[in-house]
Amino acid sequence: MLRMPRWITVAAGVWLAGAIALSATGRVAALPFPGPQMVLAGLTLLLVILGLSVPSFRAWLREVDPKVGIALHVTRFVGIAFLILYDRGELPYAFAVPYGIGDIAVAAVALVLVLAPRGPWWRPTAVGWNFLGLIDILLVVATAARLGMADQASLAPLLRLPLSLLPTFLVPIIIATHLWLFWRLRAPAPAPASVLDR
Repeated sequence: MLRMPRWITVAAGVWLAGAIALSATGRVAALPFPGPQMVLAGLTLLLVILGLSVPSFRAWLREVDPKVGIALHVTRFVGIAFLILYDRGELPYAFAVPYGIGDIAVAAVALVLVLAPRGPWWRPTAVGWNFLGLIDILLVVATAARLGMADQASLAPLLRLPLSLLPTFLVPIIIATHLWLFWRLRAPAPAPASVLDR
């Protein structure tokens, strides 16, 4: 399997460090509506453009095991934090409960897909999971935008560390990964074996 180009690791590290720094200084929390949504959309678009236009990145995406991308979605157990913050009165029900539960479900199925050996059921299950997972994350973003437009303070925890890394780092990667998985899972042939199958 083709190794990940080193520049991707470096760029991701710089991006993460920058997102942490901007959040720690309060600049993310100070963004007026629709600033957070524009940042998220811009970063997602940038990832898609890089995946389509940079040969080394495109070649790696073509070769890497889809289970690697699916494994990233285990991070969506962050939905547990949404439920905890709702219970504390820090996030509204309309955001925290339906999408907290939705993210937990997506993460749980992702974990099964990563750990389970491939069989006839695996690819159709992965395709269905990918479709529902993309719908879920797009609804999360849309609902956050709707609630933020009405009262940005109601989503204040999402603009402070550590949850501020969702719009500034993780969610763009999650959306771009869903789009990539549609491309990788479209062919019926099984993906190359990986250490994730062991």
